[in-house]
Amino acid sequence: MQTTEQSVLNPYQRIGGDAVIRKLVDRFYELMDELPEIYAARKLHPADLSESGNKLFDYLSGWLGGPQRYVEKHGHPMLRRRHLPYAIGPEERDQWLLCMQMTLEETVTDGALRTALFSQFVQLGEHMRNRPEAASIRQPDGR
Repeated sequence: MQTTEQSVLNPYQRIGGDAVIRKLVDRFYELMDELPEIYAARKLHPADLSESGNKLFDYLSGWLGGPQRYVEKHGHPMLRRRHLPYAIGPEERDQWLLCMQMTLEETVTDGALRTALFSQFVQLGEHMRNRPEAASIRQPDGR
């Protein structure tokens, strides 16, 4: 089996390292501020997104196989536990994913990597969800 350069690089290297991760994070939060359809997800964040952006940059750096900045600064991510105080239901999850998908399309040139990353973000988004699907409304006759 012949290996290609792409197959030996980790996602951090394939995406372009810090420069592209910073661009991705900056664009993600720009879209979060710009898109009205992201309102439910946006309102879970502070007015100033600077610290959120720094934490996401640090997290993605390590998550993609680069420097473990988040762990060095904050310890184990424990993402689900850290997000429990925020009501994250299907709407918030889907809005976050829409924003991430748009960001990946704009910043990640490697199509296979973009697809793989989005698949992982879908799993991550579902893992962060801590509120159930919207309850269906029953009719008075029980339907």
